[in-house]
Amino acid sequence: MTTRGARLLWAILTATALSGFAALLVGCASLGPVSPVAVSDLGSVAGTWKGVVYGPGSEPESVELTIREDGSYDVVSRQTIGESRGNGKIVLRDGRLLLEGPKGHGVGTVVTNAAGDRVMNIEATLSDNSTLSAELSRSR
Repeated sequence: MTTRGARLLWAILTATALSGFAALLVGCASLGPVSPVAVSDLGSVAGTWKGVVYGPGSEPESVELTIREDGSYDVVSRQTIGESRGNGKIVLRDGRLLLEGPKGHGVGTVVTNAAGDRVMNIEATLSDNSTLSAELSRSR
């Protein structure tokens, strides 16, 4: 590649990155402030939550988490190559959800966004020490 071609490619990449960053800032600003919600009983989060899970080096995947009032849960992650399923148990500690299953463990927090919707954020470590995060909304 010529020096001129490299400069042109760099300029295009820089402009694309700046445009993407500006769009991200606008998108985040429109979400408004969030308020943490201390979860005091599992019944308040029981039901189906759907959203997106992000893993290292992979594309975001659709995920569905079903929580029962006894704290047991099932999770299904849908990928282009198929589904991945898991299950486990949730206990409450200090208003947070502690998830434990055969494939890993994690911590879930619930927040209320500016629109009044509850969102569950999960940070987890899998048994192979890889990490993932998820953002879920209650299914209607």
